[in-house]
Amino acid sequence: METIKTIIKSVKAKDSLIKNECQIQALLTDSRSLTHPIDVLFIALCTRHGDGHKYIEELYKKGITNFLISKPIPGFAKKCPNANFIRVDDTLKALQDIAREHRKKFNNPVIGITGSNGKTIVKEFLNQLLRDDLQITRSPRSYNSQIGVPLSVWNLKPSDQLGIFEAGISKPGEMETLERIIKPTIGVITSIGSAHQENFSTLSEKIEEKLHLFVDSDCIVYNADDKQISAGVCNAGLDGRCIGWSRIDTSAPLFIQSIVSDEDTTDISFRYFGMEQTLKVPFTDKASIEDIIHCIAVILQFRPAVLSKKERFMQLDPVAMRLELKGGNSGNTVINDSYNNDFNALEIALDFQKRRARKADTRKVLVLSDILESGILPETLYESVAELLKECEIDQFIGVGKDLCKRKKLFADIPQTDFFESTPDLMESKVLDMISNSCILLKGARQFKFEQLCDKLSRQIHETTLEINLQAIANNTLFYKSKIKPTTKMVCMVKAQGYGVGSYELAKTLQSTHIDYLAVALADEGKELRERDIDLPIMVMNPERSTWRMLFDYRLEPEIFSFGILNEIIGRAAATGQHAYPIHIKIDSGMHRLGFGPDDIPKLGKILAAHPEVRAMSVFSHLAAADDPSLDEFTHNQIHKFEKASKELQSYLPYKPLMHILNTAGIERFSEYQFDMVRLGIGMYGCSPNKIEGLETVIKLRSTILQVKDIPAGEPIGYGCLGVHDKPVKIAILPIGYADGYRRQLGRGVGKVLIGDHLCPTIGNICMDTCMVDVTDVPNVTEGQKVTLFGDPRLTIEDLSSWVGTIPYELLAVLSTRVKRIYFKE
Repeated sequence: METIKTIIKSVKAKDSLIKNECQIQALLTDSRSLTHPIDVLFIALCTRHGDGHKYIEELYKKGITNFLISKPIPGFAKKCPNANFIRVDDTLKALQDIAREHRKKFNNPVIGITGSNGKTIVKEFLNQLLRDDLQITRSPRSYNSQIGVPLSVWNLKPSDQLGIFEAGISKPGEMETLERIIKPTIGVITSIGSAHQENFSTLSEKIEEKLHLFVDSDCIVYNADDKQISAGVCNAGLDGRCIGWSRIDTSAPLFIQSIVSDEDTTDISFRYFGMEQTLKVPFTDKASIEDIIHCIAVILQFRPAVLSKKERFMQLDPVAMRLELKGGNSGNTVINDSYNNDFNALEIALDFQKRRARKADTRKVLVLSDILESGILPETLYESVAELLKECEIDQFIGVGKDLCKRKKLFADIPQTDFFESTPDLMESKVLDMISNSCILLKGARQFKFEQLCDKLSRQIHETTLEINLQAIANNTLFYKSKIKPTTKMVCMVKAQGYGVGSYELAKTLQSTHIDYLAVALADEGKELRERDIDLPIMVMNPERSTWRMLFDYRLEPEIFSFGILNEIIGRAAATGQHAYPIHIKIDSGMHRLGFGPDDIPKLGKILAAHPEVRAMSVFSHLAAADDPSLDEFTHNQIHKFEKASKELQSYLPYKPLMHILNTAGIERFSEYQFDMVRLGIGMYGCSPNKIEGLETVIKLRSTILQVKDIPAGEPIGYGCLGVHDKPVKIAILPIGYADGYRRQLGRGVGKVLIGDHLCPTIGNICMDTCMVDVTDVPNVTEGQKVTLFGDPRLTIEDLSSWVGTIPYELLAVLSTRVKRIYFKE
């Protein structure tokens, strides 16, 4: 908590207008995350994706009276007469200054973690291992950016005994800023990979930048077997303060003597300056083992007594890095976040629920278990929880656990409440069966086994699922934004149900990244998005003459590609009293699909100029071969034809329409022709037409093994008896076939699936509802085991499309609606 005067001093304000003295308890940078307006400072960030200043008046009406801005005060003060305003040159820098000054008040240890992979896992493992002994504040989820780090450090409280914060960077110069905010006393650098590599010339340069976090740290933990990190540590002159662990070098301070795994657990034996010890952990995968070794090294330096409490290591829970969003029974939506239950995580999950709940006729339901090992007195903790739920306007609250049952009265202000001492008690009741048309958030400590509730509330337990990482969609969109100018607008294609992914969830995610336009194929698709509160401008690429009323009623902007359709919309617009109704003019620059030809431009320009009922918001064309270097001459010719036609059209108009021609492949290869706007399609999903690096995997198609069979040599398998082998084989039957969109051409060994670390070929023909794969070489294969059909670096959707001679678009678009979509956010 800081006074408004302290804030003014921290940020070196250029100007201020203070109407009321107050204490600042919370910082807000996203207007959509507002829950409690009292004692909040809204920081109006100006980024290439949006301007926070435009939300000031709206937030003032909701009760916020403290604003940190970078624009002149008088205009805002007139509209918000009782508000406090602080003006600075750069609001992001000011946010960082506030956090830096706040950090200076604390002398307790702080652990800073950086790297490409494993930051959040190491942070959460350390929290689990140390929380019984210490009061800890840590980064919520993966808040590790230039904005996330100061918001995390601001949460440090006088009662805290330890802070654990992540730091992530995407370009040179950023880590110095984060170091001044975090000031870690202990540092951890995890593995280094290619994420955000596009702004660094070499991996060594990126390592050097990350190591800036530890310039004043007392101790730095790293994997000494990683030669590049070791070289970076040495070059930075940090080796004298480092604890490098090694599986190779017996002279390393922390030498890992052996790592022995069985089916479910691993024994890690190590020697530290002559002391030998073995710890058993409930993981067998390489990444988790490395993350735990980092934790062991930190604990040896910071709190070695914890190593004697071996049961804590076996009680480590997997860290779920996602919020799962599932369709439910009775019109419900289910948000499953039953992995990490503390007060900070509850706030974030409630914010996610608020954003996903519809504005009209959709109730917000929270199912919450006791919050365990919080380090806060139960009465104080649950008073805060009750106040938070009241602020979030929860319609129904279901509490599970003895602590919550004892404190029912605290939640009396919530319209509907129910309390149960255990999850089985809730399951046996009829309470869950009575919930309908609601957004249900499940937030439970792991021991309460809320996954049972998730299964009960989901429509059905599907054996085959399409997992969609919404955060990866957002990250890929921002990746392509980094390749265009800040002033260039972006259209994102969500037609055909978002290429089969789901247009609403896709549109909702894209809206949060502040893109400029969405594009759908048909008016019905746009109507559906409008009815689900998508407010972005929406282009309709294939408008039908029967849908003019729908276009007008739902503010949908049609593509116009012929004089017939142009004259009709002008007539309809005139008849309904429209003025300057937005349309988009399609130019045929050589693809010869839809659009006006170059010879049509004079006539087109005269019609548009004579009819104020419509306004050409943009003029555009489509590249036919931007991904094919052998056709670059054709592509350049298309661009020049388009540019000439567009400028000629503009000469007839009293305004300037936006120009755009680049698709995903065009953004990658011809960014110099970005004009005013670009259109992003398949790149959002992590598929690069030109195989550029830096994109994240968005979609994973998964199934499970229904049955395992041993088939003698020479026995036929599947329709047509075409799956025949000259030796005995073991096969697995999967519940996915061509009715699900798994192409028939993938049968007879053309396609492969991933089971564990093994790529297993198909056997025989793909059936309508099932397929068979060869698992002869897969050890310990069992019924119910998970199978990946694409979405892994070892088995991509591009691999499948190349095997059957098509493109990733088609494989996505044909996936059946009976394949359950599961949306999550890393």
